[in-house]
Amino acid sequence: MNVNFEYYKIFYYVAKYGNFTKAAHVLGSSQPNVTRAMNCLESETGCTLFIRTNRGVHLTPEGERLYVHVSAAMAQFQVAEDEMSANIGLEHGSISIGASETALNIYLLDKLKAFHMAYPGIRLKIYNHSTLQAVRAVQNGEIDFAIVTTPTTAESPLKEVPLTSFQEILIGGKTFTALGSQELSLAELSAYPLICLGRESMTWQFYHRLFLSHGLELSPDTEAATSDQILPLVKSELGLAFLPEPMARQAISRHEVVEIKLREKIPERKVCMVYDRQRPLSVAARRLMDTVIHSH
Repeated sequence: MNVNFEYYKIFYYVAKYGNFTKAAHVLGSSQPNVTRAMNCLESETGCTLFIRTNRGVHLTPEGERLYVHVSAAMAQFQVAEDEMSANIGLEHGSISIGASETALNIYLLDKLKAFHMAYPGIRLKIYNHSTLQAVRAVQNGEIDFAIVTTPTTAESPLKEVPLTSFQEILIGGKTFTALGSQELSLAELSAYPLICLGRESMTWQFYHRLFLSHGLELSPDTEAATSDQILPLVKSELGLAFLPEPMARQAISRHEVVEIKLREKIPERKVCMVYDRQRPLSVAARRLMDTVIHSH
């Protein structure tokens, strides 16, 4: 039996909708063409597939058995088409991401490298944002998603997905080498010059709350615009600073800065993804999100 495949496709929609006219509309055809195709299919298979009534059509037992197989085949074709569309979507296009320096340095860079190697045709636009700026950009639909550090201000319909935790440490330049063998309290820290991110940053808010919880006031001597500026300022002996351990590790091993033990425990912070659950994303953006979330 060598039945025209198009007949099976038409059969699927007639059986699905139980009506020749509805099937014709979905297929972009006419009711007479659909009727003629089904008559040909019944003739070639030697089976009556439909019971025709004034209200539409119903499948015969033979038609029901055929529909089981045809519907399964149509589902597989749909899966194949979706996969092909996804592959095409990953050959071209662009993705916009907002990222804070800390999140970029200690987490995101490796993920971007892996994604770029897998999908070199996708253009990546990385915006240098503070956490507040990145969350606002997601809210306004200016970027696909953001990778930032806690605390955040994400509220519904935005969703925050934790990716990894990190610990910050207190460091100082060579001038403060002697402090490396000591343990300071937050109260004692006030006697030394302190470097911190600006008051508009969530990092400042984090340490402001930490100091307040111990009855102290955060009063830095130097305020940096970005976390990337802090290490050079510490190396230049402008003061002590809190910095994510991964960002300070190399400088400590090279004896360019010294880690200073703190009596109080600094709470862990997290790198997280923020995105809008109500905003549809491109295939490429969804794939990068999946890479970022599931490859850690």
